[in-house]
Amino acid sequence: MRIALIAPPFIAVPPAAYGGTELFIAHLANGLHARGHDVTVYANGDSQLHCKLKWRYRHADWPVASGCAAQLKNADHTAWAMHEASQSAELIHLNDIVGAPFTLFAEQPVVLTIHHPHEPVLSEQYARYPAIHYVAISAAQARREPMRNTSVVHHGLPIEEYTFREEKDDYLAFLGRMAPCKGAHLAIEAARRAGLPLKLAGEIQPIFHDYWEQQVAPHIDGEQIQYIGEADHALKNELLSRARAMLFPIQWDEPFGLVMIEAMACGTPVLAFDGGSVQEIVKDGECGWICGDVDEMAERALAPSIAPESCRAQAVRHFSCDRMVERYIEIYERAFHRPPAGLTHADAGAAV
Repeated sequence: MRIALIAPPFIAVPPAAYGGTELFIAHLANGLHARGHDVTVYANGDSQLHCKLKWRYRHADWPVASGCAAQLKNADHTAWAMHEASQSAELIHLNDIVGAPFTLFAEQPVVLTIHHPHEPVLSEQYARYPAIHYVAISAAQARREPMRNTSVVHHGLPIEEYTFREEKDDYLAFLGRMAPCKGAHLAIEAARRAGLPLKLAGEIQPIFHDYWEQQVAPHIDGEQIQYIGEADHALKNELLSRARAMLFPIQWDEPFGLVMIEAMACGTPVLAFDGGSVQEIVKDGECGWICGDVDEMAERALAPSIAPESCRAQAVRHFSCDRMVERYIEIYERAFHRPPAGLTHADAGAAV
């Protein structure tokens, strides 16, 4: 099968640090390539993959300096990628909404994975293109979308690339964007109440600079509360595999949350607040605990009482890269039996 995977142009595939969508695309592309499919990824030129790579913009560009410039760059990149892919691919796989209108000019079946939380204005736009086969990354996300033609595929990881450790050090970990919705300030509060050290890692995005300066940075003392910067794959493995637990005190409906399964792959239990996909990933007593508040999170942190082997087994059983790739192949095969992507006749105007 000749498959075109179109990524946004801003972050390398796979990412050096931040970039959940780009990490997903890399795992999927490499997995499809390993199964003998002819895969081309359209991304930026800093990307490094086992399959073919095409780029219009040579280097990564993150974080973006201007929202307007970023929108124009993404539209330019995606229009070019759709034109290129329509000349050679048998199926096109999009990863953001920018490509949806360009499907009007493509005869191939189109799959689009939704990576963001529910946004009504985006859902209205998705609904204008009913021939696209949509993929939600959690059942919780899918329930909020109106499109009938929506499948659910959880993200997967190459589990063998994650370090498993039975013996843990005496600290808690937080890995995620320094943004209010990720709850770094609540992770700090839980660690303090438990009297345990906390190591924070993640990107400080300019848009949330005030949050960082006011609610996170003042609590970093270099002893109990440490910030260790952005995490590449090696640092992520080190941080997660040695932690007694990974804190995930989200304040939004998490679409998926790759860091949860990364921690599980390292044999580390996840202590999370409920929201979005969490109940689909964290099973109480098997790979972590869903906590009702900061006090319960602190209490669980003192005694997670979950074997590292149980966490790893949950990741292997439900969140392997092989499982994810197989599900996408099934969806691609179904997509060949649907009409080409585009508007319905009812949506299109008629010439007189």
